[in-house]
Amino acid sequence: MISQPIQSLISIALSASLCCISPALADSRKLPEIGTVAGTTLTIAQEKQYGDAYMRVLRSHQPVINDPVLNQYINTLGHKLVAHADNVKTPFHFFLIRKREINAFAFFGGYVALHSGLFLHTRSQSELASVMSHEIAHITQRHLARSMEAEAKRSPATIAALVGSLLLTIAAPEAGIAAMTATQAGSVQQRINYTRANEKEADRFGIETLAKAGFDPYAMPRFFGKLAAEYQYASKPPAMLLTHPLPESRITDSRERAQRYAHVDEKPSLAYQLARVRVIVRFTGIKAEAALDWIKRHRPKHPSEISAAFDYGQALVYLDQKKLDEAEAILNRLVQSSPDNSFYLDAMSDLYIDRQHPEKAVHLLAKLLKESPHNQVLAINYANALIKEKKYKDATRILHRYTHDFPDDSNGWSLLSQASALSGDEPEDLAARAEIMAMKADWDQAIQYYTQASQLAKLGSLQQARYDARIDQLIAQREQFLALQE
Repeated sequence: MISQPIQSLISIALSASLCCISPALADSRKLPEIGTVAGTTLTIAQEKQYGDAYMRVLRSHQPVINDPVLNQYINTLGHKLVAHADNVKTPFHFFLIRKREINAFAFFGGYVALHSGLFLHTRSQSELASVMSHEIAHITQRHLARSMEAEAKRSPATIAALVGSLLLTIAAPEAGIAAMTATQAGSVQQRINYTRANEKEADRFGIETLAKAGFDPYAMPRFFGKLAAEYQYASKPPAMLLTHPLPESRITDSRERAQRYAHVDEKPSLAYQLARVRVIVRFTGIKAEAALDWIKRHRPKHPSEISAAFDYGQALVYLDQKKLDEAEAILNRLVQSSPDNSFYLDAMSDLYIDRQHPEKAVHLLAKLLKESPHNQVLAINYANALIKEKKYKDATRILHRYTHDFPDDSNGWSLLSQASALSGDEPEDLAARAEIMAMKADWDQAIQYYTQASQLAKLGSLQQARYDARIDQLIAQREQFLALQE
């Protein structure tokens, strides 16, 4: 459990986490030197540590989407943008939160969260990329670090105390909101004013990144304009407009910025539409009939080049309804047209398993993995198919390598736990479950599972030594995590 800091620190952290505040920088094409802006207190290494802690809290308290196909898509798109951003000092991690409201936010350590609702309101890959490039700029400009340092100078709070408060705010935002009082209104308004300057700064660098990465720079002001028009008279604007204020001056400024770059004649992105349809069908909570109706209504609005995305959406609905003949007819055609498409292969693997023919999925995926050995979607589906085929030892071998390469993917640990349990390897089952707990900052449960695994392992074996070493690591991580809140 997270200890509760004093209320004034909660409110400071809340406003920092929502606003990413700092005074506006000069309107310059050159990014500021990190060492002179936010390096006086927080180091990049500390930011990575804080980011890891925040991510663990989020996994425990927010509906993070653990969908390998969608995660692969947004990370591919995100890293294409990062490759064209300036002043990148940390690795970047992109993930989705299952919420229909429009929002996105960035925090320490290069973490960028996107609400799945963005797929309901963006209409092109460039529009989605514009939101992501804006959040990337918040990180490269170190807005959160700079705002916390400024806050520490204005108050008796230390950076460590602010970080602890921010952890609480992410875990239980209602606690932070409840701590806001009328006496702090002036300070809060000052932070909101700073936020508007920061948002323009992130827009400027975001548009530059967008253009350099080959996306349409006009996508950002276009998306802003649609949001402003849609919620102009709304009594309760979406979270994105609360945390990212959108006055007319900001829309105008982004439009003028975009005009400095050549207009890009953006071709429709099939990958974007596939991801969008997958979100509609699987992560909006609507019924199958409503999903099919959405597909029917939107298909005519799009060019024929991406009609496959709507076919794919129909196949997903049929899979979920167990109408396997209908799903198979569509998927056979899609896979034949694009044999290496991860969206189609993931669905085809599910179809074979639902047909009680996991060996077909194994055969299909094994062949493709030889050509793309680092493809996460293929690897996780392959492991799952091996489990369904009752080849537990083969599955655990694949999953040990997978969890080593992708330790932050809970799908790998979950399948490893399942395969180990089915093969009768209780210690490895416990170890995998421990890693899932550690990903959610449940250190005590993680340590308990590893302790049980060590007790079950052969005395003096390498397996027991590995478990004991991991227990020591988790204890150290727990102490570091708790120290952030003190």
